[in-house]
Amino acid sequence: MQPPADAFLRLIQIMDELREKCPWDKKQTIETLRQLTIEETYELTDAITGKDWKGIKEELGDLLLHIVFYAKIGEEKNEFTLEEVINGVCEKLIVRHPHIYGDVKVDNEEDVKQNWEKIKLREGKTSVLGGVPKSLPALVKAIRLQEKSKTVGFEWDNTSQVWDKVKEEMTELEEAVASGEKDKMEDEMGDVLFSLVNFARFLQVDAENALERTNKKFIERFTGMEKAAAEENKMLHDMSLEEMDALWNKMKRNKQQNPL
Repeated sequence: MQPPADAFLRLIQIMDELREKCPWDKKQTIETLRQLTIEETYELTDAITGKDWKGIKEELGDLLLHIVFYAKIGEEKNEFTLEEVINGVCEKLIVRHPHIYGDVKVDNEEDVKQNWEKIKLREGKTSVLGGVPKSLPALVKAIRLQEKSKTVGFEWDNTSQVWDKVKEEMTELEEAVASGEKDKMEDEMGDVLFSLVNFARFLQVDAENALERTNKKFIERFTGMEKAAAEENKMLHDMSLEEMDALWNKMKRNKQQNPL
């Protein structure tokens, strides 16, 4: 088997050649690559959600290419080199794992997370929430904010307390709906969603992945409804809600009977 270092050097050489000879690659900037990188990241998350190992392997390769591409551009602009990128993350990992590379003692995973955040604060971060990107999708951001705040002990003691909070927020949402005030409804809806994300975290369920599974389930069933209607020479917008609901339940039963 080819050593990983040799494979990595091959990728670097190909990147150098493409940057020099390929009209498209020569034109790219960090700005033009940005959206492509976001798309590649989402393609990786799709593969992970689907447990598609072949897809995961392919998408990891695409992301690795992007990292090498950004580093190449950084070197051209005399901003940084690929070696500096790699050594930078190596040094960061060593500093932030004093229980491995130092004399700090930890008992569990939570101790590791707490040490990590303390070290980041010593490095100049002004808040434990500072490392959460502003542009993260709201659901993912909620998860990360809760995980970060937990490292300083801002956390419920048990799952039942979190569920009580969900019910409290639901009551407040019902009151907001009764008031008819749109801004208040949106505010309380946000609180409900945030508390449900917290509840999912306590259940050790990935809220983002859970919602995506439901999205995919909805797409599968809805497109199944469209296909079933077409087989009857009908279109959904010509059908009653009762007829569509019957098709929906049929798709649901078919999935339960044929889970694969």
